Amino acid sequence: MPIESGSCASARQAKQKRKSHSLSIRRTNSSEQERAGLQRDMLEGQDSKLPSAVRNTLLELFGQIEREFENLYIENLELRREIDTLNERLAGEGQTIDGAELSKGQLKAKASHSTSQLSQKLKTTYKASTSKIVSSFKTTTSRAICQLVKEYVGHRDGIWDVSVAKTQPVVLGTASADHTALLWSIETGKCLVKYVGHVGSVNSIKFHPTEQVALTASGDQTAHIWRYIVQLPTPQPTADSNQVSGEDEVEFSDKDEPDGDGDGSSDCPTVRAPLTSLKSHQGVVIAADWLVGGKQAVTASWDRTANLYDVETSELVHSLTGHDQELTHCCTHPTQRLVVTSSRDTTFRLWDFRDPSIHSVNVFQGHTDTVTSAVFTVGDNVVSGSDDRTVKVWDLKNMRSPIATIRTDSAVNRINVCVGQRIIALPHDNRQVRLFDMSGVRLARLPRSNRQGHRRMVCCSAWCEDHPICNLFTCGFDRQAIGWNINIPALLQEK
Repeated sequence: MPIESGSCASARQAKQKRKSHSLSIRRTNSSEQERAGLQRDMLEGQDSKLPSAVRNTLLELFGQIEREFENLYIENLELRREIDTLNERLAGEGQTIDGAELSKGQLKAKASHSTSQLSQKLKTTYKASTSKIVSSFKTTTSRAICQLVKEYVGHRDGIWDVSVAKTQPVVLGTASADHTALLWSIETGKCLVKYVGHVGSVNSIKFHPTEQVALTASGDQTAHIWRYIVQLPTPQPTADSNQVSGEDEVEFSDKDEPDGDGDGSSDCPTVRAPLTSLKSHQGVVIAADWLVGGKQAVTASWDRTANLYDVETSELVHSLTGHDQELTHCCTHPTQRLVVTSSRDTTFRLWDFRDPSIHSVNVFQGHTDTVTSAVFTVGDNVVSGSDDRTVKVWDLKNMRSPIATIRTDSAVNRINVCVGQRIIALPHDNRQVRLFDMSGVRLARLPRSNRQGHRRMVCCSAWCEDHPICNLFTCGFDRQAIGWNINIPALLQEK
């Protein structure tokens, strides 16, 4: 009668255990519905002030947690059995390999190596499952606090900048690589005015502090000041953004991009010529902004300079030199004659025009790649964002080191600060938009799914704190701007 070898017996034993394991999983799956029913009955019998929809969502999430950990427990048992089987097989092989005996130390080392590999597999599986569960909680929270309200579609190319008017009527402005700037009704998403005076990409747009006048910077080496007149349409009821569903991370193709003529921007009134054209740069004008009071404007260019102009006469007042590479952005202080310029030379500079006889400059160093933007906040702080994937908060009285550093997983583009609540909106190359407080604590990430959110790089963000419908706007290279409603009290409470 043939005698079964040790290896064949081990293989048969492992096969039987795997079969038993699969049967166990089938039994587990068959009882899931029964457990869910029992849990619902238990919850319904309890007093709770939670809405039924929220309770059902929590029930589903906890059920998912239980299933995940049950599967992990079963897999852990199976892996332990495989480890024991492997150790037994190695012990048997240690007496017969090449007719020589393995030393006890060699056998132990070999078994330890195999055990560590299986242990690593277990850890990886556990981490992936746990991360998925935690992610589902975060997604639910973000969607409750940050809701997409309106999409502004009409540009034929990527949108570089977004801004909100400071005077009534409050409108949204977008600057695009399609050589146009558009003004939108925030409530209806309808295009109100199209500016076509530039012959190059429109890289930024800013509104005058007291008049219906806009300032745009362009790749045609100029900045234009132009007047607009708008009549707001009657608002229409907006769809409930809570109905949008889907996974938080979805890959998109070019087919998913909005149509360039989506909202009929070609039908809105057109402004074809500026009131004033500012012409002193020898390269692309990448950004422009109004100084406090609106009587002067500053521009930043790829020719490595920033220029200060008198708006009424269009004359160049000062040329600000010192950056070693192209400028990427400029920003002015809301109440003081201060300007900050950022550059590809990894620095940003603070220019002080408060004393007409002295124009001082301070250089801030701390980033290791292009500084994409630097903006003022209330008080004596500046926030800078960079391609080095960090955002830094600085005290103007201490230039040596930042008082807070935010580290992210993607390059940061044109940031914006909610002045009243001191919340920073970070638009990223990886299509995400994250919200942080000034101390560097992450508050939320704007939801993305297969039906909402940006499909390509997010270029800019802009807060409008007092608007009742949308208080945050973002734009991207997917040719659309998006209006969000951020429940700031709930956001800060979650913190």
